[in-house]
Amino acid sequence: MSTPRPSESRVDVTFPPAWDPGREIVLDPGSPEPLYFQVSRQLHAAIEDGRLPAGARLANEVELAANLRLSRPTIRQAIQALVNQGLLVRRRGVGTQVVRTKVARPLRLSSLFDDLTGLGGTPSSEVLDNRVEPAADGVPDLLETPGLTHVRRLTRIRSVDGEPLAVMNNYLPNGVIDPTDEELRERGLYQLLRSAGVRLHAAEQNIGARLATDEDAELLDEEPGAALLTMQRTTYDDTGRVVEYGWHVYRASRYTFNLSLTDGPH
Repeated sequence: MSTPRPSESRVDVTFPPAWDPGREIVLDPGSPEPLYFQVSRQLHAAIEDGRLPAGARLANEVELAANLRLSRPTIRQAIQALVNQGLLVRRRGVGTQVVRTKVARPLRLSSLFDDLTGLGGTPSSEVLDNRVEPAADGVPDLLETPGLTHVRRLTRIRSVDGEPLAVMNNYLPNGVIDPTDEELRERGLYQLLRSAGVRLHAAEQNIGARLATDEDAELLDEEPGAALLTMQRTTYDDTGRVVEYGWHVYRASRYTFNLSLTDGPH
């Protein structure tokens, strides 16, 4: 005698007109899979295959709960799971939106601007600082140049396709390059260094994480306390001179680092 299959409840969910309202979510109350996970899984699939494109806005939790005949906490749990994965973002005054796929950047001696261009994105920069200033305590040590008196300070917000991705901070020994704001908006730092005849050779880099401060949140369009990736990099030319020290923060919801590992000697 065959075991009867659990009854399946099929619910059609109509999304806002800009989303093409023919989409639907299928729920199976008899499945061992929790209902919130069924909703989350199917929304995830729709985001991954492009049925829910970047920038699309979800109906609010009350509407989704009513359309799916689920409780609001169940819908909230489903949405939060996708927020935690970086696929959805909650914005004040806007609602819950689909975000773009994360930028996966290989670790190599290149600038973020160049990598974003190579990945097919349209990078842009807002220049917040581009000035020569007295070297503060500790900065000559970062640049490994004892006696250094002045440095160039750069601060930029790097965006891709109009969405903020990172805040980039750099110190350079004064005189290495003298870029205009326009050059910093249109080109990557390493491209500018190479154009000035600097032969980049190697870099030391540390990657970490922290939570967004109020200032970070404002600059990156994130919520305070959101996860951020951090990077510190010291770059050397072919003579062993430090040509830049950078400390940057990236939105963890939009950005990853890729590392290639090989088996070395034992």
